[in-house]
Amino acid sequence: MKGKRKELASAIHDGEEYRPGDCVLINPDASAPAYIARIKKLIQIGADPTDVELEVTWFYRPEEAIGGRKAFHGEAEVFDSDHQDKAPLAAILGRCMVHNVTRWESLPERTENDFFSRFKYKPRTKQFEPDRVPVYCLCELPYNPDRPMVMCDACDEWYHPSCLQLNAEVLQQEHFTCPSCAATRPQPKKQRSGAGAPAGTSNGTGAAPLQPGAPATATAV
Repeated sequence: MKGKRKELASAIHDGEEYRPGDCVLINPDASAPAYIARIKKLIQIGADPTDVELEVTWFYRPEEAIGGRKAFHGEAEVFDSDHQDKAPLAAILGRCMVHNVTRWESLPERTENDFFSRFKYKPRTKQFEPDRVPVYCLCELPYNPDRPMVMCDACDEWYHPSCLQLNAEVLQQEHFTCPSCAATRPQPKKQRSGAGAPAGTSNGTGAAPLQPGAPATATAV
């Protein structure tokens, strides 16, 4: 069977079964963080059933992409990509999960192997999809899931408490009026939708928060 390739439905490594579609951590070079990949195919490449090759699509950490890590990138954020490659089954360090933003935010508990993705990176052309996203708050930065925001009842704008020199307790308030609106109008009585993240911060496909309201400006990724 030497030289003959056979596509497998699954393969076992270190007692764990892996299938196409699984996200895995791959042994890195030197002391770099583990690589993150999604398995596309499992190919037996010889007579030995343990001689298995992975066809994978890589995820990129922000530090690995053009422009590097930016202020709005979450600690657990990775970018999907169109970079396909091969790796030996034996290089798998373990399983991980890459969620969309909504799913990641709703996890009751997160581990160091839970990541989220909302952008796709094309390393060959050094482009992102989407390439422009809304900005919020006085800092005019895109949404970062690690930094909860609160919405002003009066102007419907979202703010980081720290950017208003307020503490995080405002995130728990039933009503909130930003300092600018509080200085010019009485506080409205309408019900807030809640604090934490702009409505519609993810479209359920891993894309960026494109429609959280009507931001006045957008920024290139």
